[in-house]
Amino acid sequence: MFESQDFNNKLHKGGQLFTFFSLYIAQKIPMTFLATVIPVMMRQQNFSLETIGMLQLLKLPWILKFLWSPMVDRSCNSLSDYKVWIFSSEMIYAIVIFAIAFLDLQATPILIIVLVIMAFIASATQDIATDALAVISFKGKDRSLVNSMQSIGGFAGSMIGGGIMLILYNKLGWSTILPLLSVFVVLAIIPIMFFKHNDDGSITFSEIKTKPGFNDLGGFFRQKGIWKQVIFLLLYYAGITGTLSMVKPLLVDYGYNMHEIGVMSGVVGISAGCVGSLTGGFIVRKIGRYWSRILFAGLIFIGSIYFHLLLTHLSVTVLTLHIGISLIWLSYGMATIVVYTTAMDCVRKSYEGTDFTLQTVITHLSGMLMAIGAGKLADETSYATLFSVEMCIAATSLIYILLIFKNNGKNVDGKEFE
Repeated sequence: MFESQDFNNKLHKGGQLFTFFSLYIAQKIPMTFLATVIPVMMRQQNFSLETIGMLQLLKLPWILKFLWSPMVDRSCNSLSDYKVWIFSSEMIYAIVIFAIAFLDLQATPILIIVLVIMAFIASATQDIATDALAVISFKGKDRSLVNSMQSIGGFAGSMIGGGIMLILYNKLGWSTILPLLSVFVVLAIIPIMFFKHNDDGSITFSEIKTKPGFNDLGGFFRQKGIWKQVIFLLLYYAGITGTLSMVKPLLVDYGYNMHEIGVMSGVVGISAGCVGSLTGGFIVRKIGRYWSRILFAGLIFIGSIYFHLLLTHLSVTVLTLHIGISLIWLSYGMATIVVYTTAMDCVRKSYEGTDFTLQTVITHLSGMLMAIGAGKLADETSYATLFSVEMCIAATSLIYILLIFKNNGKNVDGKEFE
């Protein structure tokens, strides 16, 4: 009897994890495809670089989504409320993508960009509701597993959207591939219709009784000891994002063509990221947040050392580049798990979507600033100098964790900043 109940619980949990995987990959594939193919199409049609530069606006919904995340939290008082947000957001996402298929990029570029931004707003809104539901549905050690689904969905979606879909686009064309993407989005949200939080299908949390105000967003930063986590978020990715952002330019400068770069970065690199995300979830579950922070920060540090040695002491070959690219993507995939899992631990009750979104935005901004700074530093000095700086940042992040979180070694599923 107990074995049967345990099997049913595992089956139920597996179904939940698959639901979140399908939701996360549904976000990423169309988004990656559109963000990749539109600049290429515009350049092929002789659009100016200034016009193509407007595509940076596509990133705004995922940077600004924290602004409307409290609205999602305040309107969700049951599992069905989350389902409504997720289902309606994804349907809008699918409909807009479908509509874009009937437009000509050369004739209506501004309209298409506006519609893509609208689609990304809908997808970002789905992400808020999905993240909040994940925080509520998984506790303690299980949170690392759902974050593996999130991270793997993101990596796999990037590989499919930026690789396989581009190949299909060359064969099928704009007006065929976009309707297929919209159908995929609709199919991917079917599992949420059958999602149950637990055996009785209920979901419990305290409602927000106060009026909307500054506390919705500002209250997160007033939590006791929360700035330990904020600084951690700012530092943790910074030791690797600069390297990641410069890998493709580095490969170009060493004479590799587009196909070779696609294999190294788009296939080998992202595959390593998927492996890192999957194994990272089990590692966090096994050894806890604290030791995972240290282990993954150590891998990031090793990756930055490797790239510095690659340009100063080693031979730059296909093999040594594959090793380096695999190492940094593997460590990046693992790092996402501990970042997302500790972010879940730091949310306030009934502000799950808001607080998790705020923390992911912090990491996005940190990564964006580091990528910009990395390009400037590498351009004015050298790649070797950039990787030296990345080594210092990675070392700082590791030392910070050892000093600031040293009393949380036995904490597995609580708020580590307490």
